[in-house]
Amino acid sequence: MGTRRKAREMALQALYRVEITGDESPEGLELLWQHFEAPLEARSFAKELLRGVIEKREEIDRLIREAVEHWSFERLSRVDLNVLRVSVLELLEGGTPTRIVLNEAIEIARRFGGDDAAQFVNGILDHVAGVLGVREDRDRAVDR
Repeated sequence: MGTRRKAREMALQALYRVEITGDESPEGLELLWQHFEAPLEARSFAKELLRGVIEKREEIDRLIREAVEHWSFERLSRVDLNVLRVSVLELLEGGTPTRIVLNEAIEIARRFGGDDAAQFVNGILDHVAGVLGVREDRDRAVDR
């Protein structure tokens, strides 16, 4: 597993913990980081993703709400929601090609989500990418 994938999975797990406990304190999160075996680069990127989602949660959640059709935002599984949050943050920040963001999200959703999670996450992220105007790089991006 690549370093950035590991970081995304760590961020997902940290966001899930925050979602369940409501604890965003540095102490609570530092305790969580101690349970992960990962290179410093993965830890650093995971913390960056976590901070970004927490700081931009309102904007991220608005984009997700607008993309969800025939489903209530409140009924989204916490895992799917947090996979989406991490991915929407990456789409907003633009440092990673769209195709990679979507591929990573789909693989993480397959690993941690329910049976239809990968397809659901793909559809929502494709919509958000279109809204943000970043869909066009999807076909020409090169995996890293």
